[in-house]
Amino acid sequence: MIRPAKADRTVATSEWAAKAQAFVHWVFTPLGFFITIYGLNVIAWGGMLFLLLCNAAPAMCHPSCNSPDSSRRIWIEIDSQILNALFCVTGFGLAPWRIRDLYQWCRWRLARSPRTRQRGLARLAEIHAKWFLPETHDGVLPGSTTDTGNDPRLPTPLWKMDVVVWGNMLNSVFQVCLAVCMWAMNRFNRPSWTTGLFVCLACLVAACAGIIMWLEKKRINKSSEHPGALLLVPHANPSARTDTASQGYLHVNQGESS
Repeated sequence: MIRPAKADRTVATSEWAAKAQAFVHWVFTPLGFFITIYGLNVIAWGGMLFLLLCNAAPAMCHPSCNSPDSSRRIWIEIDSQILNALFCVTGFGLAPWRIRDLYQWCRWRLARSPRTRQRGLARLAEIHAKWFLPETHDGVLPGSTTDTGNDPRLPTPLWKMDVVVWGNMLNSVFQVCLAVCMWAMNRFNRPSWTTGLFVCLACLVAACAGIIMWLEKKRINKSSEHPGALLLVPHANPSARTDTASQGYLHVNQGESS
């Protein structure tokens, strides 16, 4: 007989193995390969910039670390320009879709007609269906129980749509400001605070939007699980399968009643 702790470790190991295998398959898709290369570039160039700012390479401080002609200052500028170009890929590349979302948000929040506002929200809910769970007309989701205090199927609060739409849009706006500072001025007359300010603002608003979408998507996926998933046990008699045991499992209540 397998001990419960050992069985739990076995299940956890198999789950991690399945997730790792799925990730490997995703990496070799065109989109997954592009995102992986993009992320590795951001990490590599960002790490190099961090080390240069920390004076981790004293040999590059000639004639001094803060001299404009030193290798350290030159490579800080090169790293900054490369990171700016990488951020422009997402900031500019996703701008058309973010402007579309902002237009629908304006219809939802600023339109005078209730019908137009409803259509704007419905369109946003359709676009963000992976993480946004809208209300039904009566304010209760289909199949929800009367006790909804901890019901994971509750609709997504509307303010989260506001944060996501404006967070994504402001990310593109701050990226435009960063690109203008990086391309319109050279490293000799560019204020040092501009780069740090716009990078921090762009990352902050994008992180807020991303975290909200990830948490809501996780909540919705959890709510889509079978309500009796924790009560499923391996089927003992394959010849007596029922509808709920089509995958080789039998519900506990059914097993007791038989």
